[in-house]
Order: sequence, then structure tokens, then C-alpha cells
Amino acid sequence: MDITIPNLAESVTEGDLGAWLKKDGERVEKDDLILELETDKATVELAAEASGTLEILVQAGQTVHVGDVVGRIVEEGEAAPEEAPAAEEKPEPAKEKKEPEKEPEKKPGLPPAEAEEKPAAEEKPEPEPAREKAEPEEKPAAAERAQPPAGRPDEPGTRREKMTRLRRRIAERLVEAQRTAAILTTFNEIDMTEVMALRKEHQTDFEERHGIRLGFMSLFAKASVLGLRDFPRVNAFIEGDEIVYHDHVHLGIAVGTPRGLVVPVLKDADRMSFAEIERVIKELATRARDGELTIDELQGGTFTISNGGIYGSLMSTPILNPPQSGILGVHKIGKRPVTLEDPATGEERIVSRSMMYVALSYDHRIVDGEEAVSFLVKVKERLESPVRLLLDS
Repeated sequence: MDITIPNLAESVTEGDLGAWLKKDGERVEKDDLILELETDKATVELAAEASGTLEILVQAGQTVHVGDVVGRIVEEGEAAPEEAPAAEEKPEPAKEKKEPEKEPEKKPGLPPAEAEEKPAAEEKPEPEPAREKAEPEEKPAAAERAQPPAGRPDEPGTRREKMTRLRRRIAERLVEAQRTAAILTTFNEIDMTEVMALRKEHQTDFEERHGIRLGFMSLFAKASVLGLRDFPRVNAFIEGDEIVYHDHVHLGIAVGTPRGLVVPVLKDADRMSFAEIERVIKELATRARDGELTIDELQGGTFTISNGGIYGSLMSTPILNPPQSGILGVHKIGKRPVTLEDPATGEERIVSRSMMYVALSYDHRIVDGEEAVSFLVKVKERLESPVRLLLDS
């Protein structure tokens, strides 16, 4: 049975053969994972469709296309297809031995002196010996010039590593975003004190009822969904000379993995409860780190949230995820002194509050500055008064 590269998704036509999970000649059982395929979107593991002995035809690291045969599973009693051709190749070397019988060269009917003089005559251009002396001197010089690039990986403290297909695709998309979109970033800060108090108060009840902890991401997701409802162009795309609006929010959540950054998508996040958002985010993040996401789970996002705060980032300017027009960057929560007005007396006082900087990068071709700033203010207001998230939902 041939092992072929399957059709993984409409937009995926090729990939890199990441690694064989079984060795050449090793016995495999049906449904055993035998091969990793790296695509532009994710790493996919392929399983054996039959039991037998694995025969590897394409080595790891090669680029393969949909439909390519990369190996075989030879079942018991089945002859290896390459045995017959190997036997047929033997006669060919024997034929080559007959060729040296070039007896027509017995033409030395001419005087031997003439036959020897002709080669001598052909070697007349004595400038050639002079060239022969010059060439050996030039070739080493050229070789020495070519050596430094090839020798760099061997220099102390230097090494080279081929980029994975996923990393190459990430690089391409980031450059594409910078080149094709008019990216601008607006900033604000959010007082997270009330949100943190809400989580502390209701965490135990929430976890008992839903079997999952209440995190910050579901709160930001809800606030973003409501903000996108108010400012639909932040959730829209540009295609040619048209604006494509979406009545749904397919929310991308950026996740760091050992293979690179991936953005699994919560389909119809605008219809999810807090518990559903938390549950799906946890499942997708776990499967992203384990390399188990499907191509479909990485496609179709309309807006993205990137949490640099988990790595300690205080502030950053996130890059758009094409063709999306907006991405929200959330950051580290830290205690800072802020000025608040006492509602009872109207007096101002300096207090310590849990603050977070947030950033919205947007495509200025479609989103005006006023819309972008207003969207971020709406997110801020809802999080600073989390009861509004429940009332507006």
C-alpha cells in the first residue's frame, strides 16, 4: 500500500516531510503514527492505513505535494516491487564490456609515423601549456574567495539551522502584513483592580459549576466581541476595492509553541459564554503546544488577541494577522500609583491600583483613528466595570 500525501485543506498544496516516526524496514500496525508533515499552518501527523513493513521512499526534510507517494507499507506475503528491477539491471554492465571491442581502429594501414605526427600537429598551439600554468594559480584563488560563506557555520560559537516551514510562513506573513497594510497602533491603560476582585470572589463557584477556572482571557474576549459589535470595521477585511464585513466573530488567540507562534481560532466566539470561551481556549492552547491542531482550527479568524503579559511584556505593538484589520495586545498587570477622585467628597487622592497597558494595532486603510481609539476605550470601560460585561452580553 502506497503512503501518499493527503489533501489537508483547500489552501494547502505542499509541505515539508518533517520526520518519520518509524524506521525504514520497521513493522507498523494500522493506525500507528508514522510520519510528521509540516505545512504552512501546522504540523500534522499521518497514520498507517494498513499493517506491514514500512518502506521509506522520501527522506525527512524534503518538500512534498498533495498526492506524492513518500513510502509504502508492504504487507505479509507481498513481494517488494523493487526486487525485480534490481535483477534486470545486471545484464547492462555486461553489454558495456562489449563496447571496448572497437576493432575498427585497426585502420593503421597508414604509415605509423603519420598516425603519430597527427596528434603532435594537433598539439601545435603551444600557448595552451602556458594557460595550463596560469589556470592552477587562478583556481585556488577563486576557491579561497568562495570559502568564507561556506566556512561560517564552522566558526566558533556559530551554527546554522534550517527554518521550519511554519517559521518561514510566519516570517512571510509578518513581512506581508508590514508591506500591504497601513499598520498603526493606539494605546491605553486599564485598571484591572475590579476584574481581579471579581475573579477572586467568584473563582471557586465558577470552577465548581463549570469545571474550569475563570481566566482573564475570557473577559478580554467578551469585551472585544462587544467592542467589535460597536465598531464592525475593526472586524472587517479589505479584498480588492471592497470591504468584507462579518456578522460573526471568529476570535484568534495567539499561542506560543516550541515550533513557533500559532493562532487557533474560536469559531463564533460572539455566541459563547464565559465558561465556553475558557474551555475552548484551554483545549486549543493545549493541542497547539502538543502539535495536534487541525488546519481548519487555524483558519478563518476575523480578529486576534495576543497576550504578551504571560511572558512579562509591559507594552508592545502587535502585528496584524492578514487579512484581519485589528489585533489586541494585552500585557503584564502591575501595581502603579494612580490618581482617583473620591466619589463622596470629590477630592483627588493617589492610590495603588493593578494596571495593564493595552494596544490595538489596526489597518488604517479601513479603520479610522477615531474608531480604533473608541474601540479600545469601550474595552477599557467594560473591564474596569466588569458588571457591564454581563449586562451588555
